[in-house]
Amino acid sequence: MTTEKSKATDEAQIRQLMDDWARAIQAKDANGVVSNYAPEVVSFDIAPPLRQRVGKDEYKKGLEGWFSTFQDSIGYEIHELEIAVGGDLALAHSIIRLSGKRKSADGVDIKVQEGEDTDGWMRSTVGFRKIEGKWMITHEHSSVPMYMDGSNKAAIDLKP
Repeated sequence: MTTEKSKATDEAQIRQLMDDWARAIQAKDANGVVSNYAPEVVSFDIAPPLRQRVGKDEYKKGLEGWFSTFQDSIGYEIHELEIAVGGDLALAHSIIRLSGKRKSADGVDIKVQEGEDTDGWMRSTVGFRKIEGKWMITHEHSSVPMYMDGSNKAAIDLKP
């Protein structure tokens, strides 16, 4: 049986993991981002494909490509973080603000304009499993809402 004290400890550990994860993204540190990923992760990212099951090394390679499309550091702020813990599973959801000045990058299948400013909000859900006593990310889902007016456009101008 999980006590309230152990739930609070687990929640604090996950909150720290999320803070470390955000700092690694801000620093464009792919090793730091994947340091708390399970060996295999299911990702529902905002970029295609719809779903992918990837290993840490493959995920890290994708991150490095994405990081290369930013001129300097990346603004990555976690807001409204809520964490639910039950046994060896946990779920966190939040609203993320992503910002930064972009650049084009060779060999990366992400089309951006040189000097383009990115500044928008997205939704994030992260699933965790406690593996050998350590919380690890096993599932990640990021999404941008879309307007339901028939335009099929991402609602990147929304703010919380």
